[in-house]
Amino acid sequence: MILNHRNFLLEGERIGLRYSLAVPKTTAATLAGLQTGQRVGSSLEFKDHRDYQPGDDLRRIDWNAFARSDKLTVKLFREEITPHLDVLIDGSRSMAIEPGTKAQAAIALAAALAVAAENAGHSHSVWMAREFCEPLANSAGRPSTWAELKFDFRQHPLESFSRVPPKLRRQGQRIFISDLLWLGEPLQLLQQLSLNAASVTVVQLLSESDLAPVERGRMRLVDSETEEQREIFIDDAAIKRYKDALARHQQNWHRACRQTGAALIEMIAEPFLATWNLEALVKAGVLKA
Repeated sequence: MILNHRNFLLEGERIGLRYSLAVPKTTAATLAGLQTGQRVGSSLEFKDHRDYQPGDDLRRIDWNAFARSDKLTVKLFREEITPHLDVLIDGSRSMAIEPGTKAQAAIALAAALAVAAENAGHSHSVWMAREFCEPLANSAGRPSTWAELKFDFRQHPLESFSRVPPKLRRQGQRIFISDLLWLGEPLQLLQQLSLNAASVTVVQLLSESDLAPVERGRMRLVDSETEEQREIFIDDAAIKRYKDALARHQQNWHRACRQTGAALIEMIAEPFLATWNLEALVKAGVLKA
């Protein structure tokens, strides 16, 4: 589904101006403008020595140490990493179920995060998990220049990640926006997101109807992604079973996030679109006002 998203990108830009992206605690001691990674790189910050091995760059040999010890060693330096934010958006059809509030909120939230990253001196990219997980055209620029965001994928993000894994920036911050309403073990997706990441945040973006269905009686449900139909009678007992199942599903995501060091934040689309309040992300240490 294609939404008229321009107003939500502009609104996201506006609210993003009030925030800056917070530096993860794991990299809080790094210098402004550059973060220091643990991998050996080519910056000017000396890290250590190790024995010379065939194939090593001869320019790295410490000739002063060789003169003292008659032993070839090479200098190791810390890698310099430009601060970067990758925002990944679930582009499946479940995000755009009418009236489309989840998709609209995801668009505005992604725009706000991108502007907050700019305010913190970070670069940024925005990815859509659809048929493949690919960056949006112009996503490194201001949100108002981004290509159309489409929520039309008939499967879930793990399928998208498996087909073409996103090439995320090493030691970057990563924020995944999704309703998380698909079956399956979340650990595989989280492990992929956490690989070589400075931090991972999962924003579960739900609508009010996801939390508490209000319809009663006999209904025909249509799966938003597979279009499979099912007749069901909805009463108080059925709604209780649904809420219990949703709570277990969320607990599973919380457990997987703890295992991978990710943070899970829950947001409701309608209040966010009404107030543009990002206090949940401030409290979680993702944003600074």
